[in-house]
Amino acid sequence: MDDLFPPFAPDADEPKPRRFKPVPFRMIAPNMITLMALCLGLTAIRLAFEGKFEPAVIAILAAAVLDGIDGRVARMLKGTSRFGAELDSLADFVNFGCAPALILYGFSLFHLRSVGWIVALIFAIAMALRLARFNAMLDDPNRPEWKKDYFVGVPAPAGAMTAMLPLYLHFLGLSLGAWAAPVVLGYVLCIALLVVSTVPTFSGKTMGKRVPRDWVLPIFLVVVAAFGLFISFPFEAMVALSTGYLLTLPIGAIQYRRRLKQESAEPTPSPAV
Repeated sequence: MDDLFPPFAPDADEPKPRRFKPVPFRMIAPNMITLMALCLGLTAIRLAFEGKFEPAVIAILAAAVLDGIDGRVARMLKGTSRFGAELDSLADFVNFGCAPALILYGFSLFHLRSVGWIVALIFAIAMALRLARFNAMLDDPNRPEWKKDYFVGVPAPAGAMTAMLPLYLHFLGLSLGAWAAPVVLGYVLCIALLVVSTVPTFSGKTMGKRVPRDWVLPIFLVVVAAFGLFISFPFEAMVALSTGYLLTLPIGAIQYRRRLKQESAEPTPSPAV
C-alpha cells in the first residue's frame, strides 16, 4: 500500500494557488441589510400560512423600511455593486411581490377560489416585470438626468403597501368577509396594473442633500411627530399614507409631462464643427 502513495517533494516552480482579496465591510453591510429584509418577507409568508395576518403585514412594512435603507447605506459608504443591485431586486420580488400576494390570497382572495389565485399570480408577476424593467432602465446611457426624479409605474414597495390597504381597514375594525372578496380582487388588480404601467411617479431619490438652516428644526419636529403617530396608530397611518399616495399619483404625472414639454421646447445644441 505504501507504493500507491509514495512521498514526493513539491515543485519549486509550481505557481501558488490564487488567493482572493478580502472584501471591504462597506461592500458587505448593504447586502446584510437586504438579507434581513428578505428574512422578514419570508417570515411574513410563514405568518400568513398560520393565519397571523397582522404580524405578517408588520413584517412587510419593516422589510420596506430596510429596503429604503440599504441603497442609501450603499451610496453613503460607497459600497454599491452589481451583486448588491441584483440581490436587492430578488429580495424585492419576494418581499413585495410574492409575500403580499400570498397574504392577500390567504386573507380574502381565497373566497373566490381559482379566480382569486389568478389575481394573486397577476400581482406577483406584475411586480417581477416591474423590477426587470427597472433594472433594464438603469443601464440606459441616454436617459436624461431629470428623469431620475421619477419612476416608471408605481415602485415595488409602494405597490405592496398600497395593495394591503384592505388589511389595514380590517385591522381597524372594518369586517371584510366573503362579501368583500370581489372588491379586494378588483382593487389588487388595479394596483397590479399601476405597477406595470408607464405612469410616471415621483421617486424623491435625487432630492437635495442640503436643506435651508431655518427648516432644520421644523423638519425634526415633523419627523418626530410622524414617527410618534406611526408607532401609536400604525394602521391608521398606513391607511392615510396609502390613500394619500394614490391620490397624488396624478400630480407626479402632470409634473413629469410639464418637464417633458420644457425639454422638447429647449433648442437642441448644434454639434461643434
